[in-house]
Amino acid sequence: MTKLKVLEADKSYTFRSYFEMNAEPEDILADLGYQLSTTRLDLPRANIELPWEEPLRLRLEKSLQVASLTSETARREVLVAPILLEIATHYQAQLRIEYSLNVNDWLKGTLDYLLRLNHNMVIIEMVIIEAKKDDLTRGFTQLSVEMIALAQDRELDSLYGAVTIGDAWRFGFLDVQQKCIYQDLKLFTVPDNLKDIIQILIGVLDS
Repeated sequence: MTKLKVLEADKSYTFRSYFEMNAEPEDILADLGYQLSTTRLDLPRANIELPWEEPLRLRLEKSLQVASLTSETARREVLVAPILLEIATHYQAQLRIEYSLNVNDWLKGTLDYLLRLNHNMVIIEMVIIEAKKDDLTRGFTQLSVEMIALAQDRELDSLYGAVTIGDAWRFGFLDVQQKCIYQDLKLFTVPDNLKDIIQILIGVLDS
């Protein structure tokens, strides 16, 4: 067995534990059997009309002008949840909030959001988390672990995920066969890149 770099065999870790670790993301994921690669992902996009995107963008812009978003809860309720709820509403997807997942002592905790769609009798799922302390780097580490957990629990070959701090989103992709998690180079902002974010989220559900 490969010597562990960060994790301890007899310890228990929650998803939040990985966010709080000071170790390098590559070392953390290596202990879970995965590599981390940062690249420009060819993300799936839904090429469809989105008549509700403009009203949503205007609503989010107004929220940014009038609401104090200094807390994680505020950003989640004002900027993140409205986007996911619109997608779930318009595309008959399920949005599970604070979804509990327990795979083993190293892979357990609560997923902030699990977007789920039954597409032609195939269940497509995507993990979305809100990074604590506006830290997208550590947030992506936590997202990576949650994707590993969900892929293992569901016996998936691949999985998309996203980490957000409300006004910025970054996407990731897990390839089980390659044992690699790919982090997208591009950062999408809200409200400027709202249409891109929506097209990608719907594209993942349709993939």
